[in-house]
Amino acid sequence: MSALLPAAMPGCADAPVLRERGQREVFCGLTGIVWLHRKIQDAFFLVVGSRTCAHLLQSAAGVMIFAEPRFGTAIIEERDLAGMADCNEELDRVVDRLLGRRPEIKLLFLVGSCPSEVIKLDLSRAAQRLSVKHAGRTAILNYSGSGIETTFTEGEDACLAALVPDLAPTEAANLMIVGALPDIVEDQFRRLFAELGIVHVDCLPARRAGAMPAVGPNTRYLLAQPFLGETARALEDRGATRIDALFPFGAEGTTEWLHAAAMAFGIDEMHFRRVVAGPRERAKRALEPMRERLAGKSIFFLPDSQLEVPLARFLATELGMVPVEVGTPYLHRRHLARELALLPVGTVISEGQDVDRQLDRVRAARPDLTVCGLGLANPLEGEGLATKWAIELVFSPIHGFEQAGDLAELFARPLRRRDVLRL
Repeated sequence: MSALLPAAMPGCADAPVLRERGQREVFCGLTGIVWLHRKIQDAFFLVVGSRTCAHLLQSAAGVMIFAEPRFGTAIIEERDLAGMADCNEELDRVVDRLLGRRPEIKLLFLVGSCPSEVIKLDLSRAAQRLSVKHAGRTAILNYSGSGIETTFTEGEDACLAALVPDLAPTEAANLMIVGALPDIVEDQFRRLFAELGIVHVDCLPARRAGAMPAVGPNTRYLLAQPFLGETARALEDRGATRIDALFPFGAEGTTEWLHAAAMAFGIDEMHFRRVVAGPRERAKRALEPMRERLAGKSIFFLPDSQLEVPLARFLATELGMVPVEVGTPYLHRRHLARELALLPVGTVISEGQDVDRQLDRVRAARPDLTVCGLGLANPLEGEGLATKWAIELVFSPIHGFEQAGDLAELFARPLRRRDVLRL
């Protein structure tokens, strides 16, 4: 398997990082519930928060008022904030009513928010207390989805990290794919691993609470998402070992991700090449017309989802785009080392956000495409800059061989729209 770049090219592995601290423009961690509640099919996410939290989730998920979603909000009222009511008693009453009405719930997450953290409501103790009360019927865990000093994908990280201590122990050798993936993408990866001969493959999170994977000293795990630092730490505390790899974006990124697992499990190299040859070639063919459209175009990533570094690598190495600046809310150098090494020399790497300064750099660079949050996209479009909503990259199936062309299309579409509007 050929390398993506000559080994002599250092990329941005040792590049200095521009660290910024200032005003930020991101969603809060509660947003992760929008995709997590669809993934774990017998779980329920109960946010302990304000009416604003409830409106955010209702709007983000697009759930109609008569639907029965697997999330809700226990609203903190003025009486709770003033200390006139016992929040724990009220929370117990809400949980009892919820589980009485929805007996199919096997896993309940109590999700902290800015308001619950401000009033110092201890949801960890509440989860322990309620777990005893509902033992044998519903497991109850908690995590924080607060938007205080976080970015929105950390909601998934906190949720998965909360699952790890309760995973069953095992001595068996197994591969764990870590990160919430659309079911169709997960199925594609499972088929490829089965063809390679890696038969004991688990996913975290599983689709049902009772199917969560076991973990132990012979567990090797692959991160499917780059924003799962706390989950990775929790798994390693349980004895698991991370397989160092690129993230599975694009033909080459997916090949390298699969190859790293194959090497870890002693799969024959020629067998590996035979298995991936067909899907890899399909992915490369799907990317060819996109490369004609995107090659040589400059792109600027404002920090938002923590997907920025691997996506910039994909766009640069497989589509010929030129990353001007790659900003990310948090930079995990160990998990992203291979990605950084493949970014073109001279790419500015920034961590954190100071919106005004970053917008000044965007205006100075005038990139062909700017990837940013919803709140910044319209103003930049008004200034004549083409933009891509960063959050769409989280909600769309973009991992793996079969999605490589769709991923590239997400970046080509705004440029096509701009050209049409100019006619």
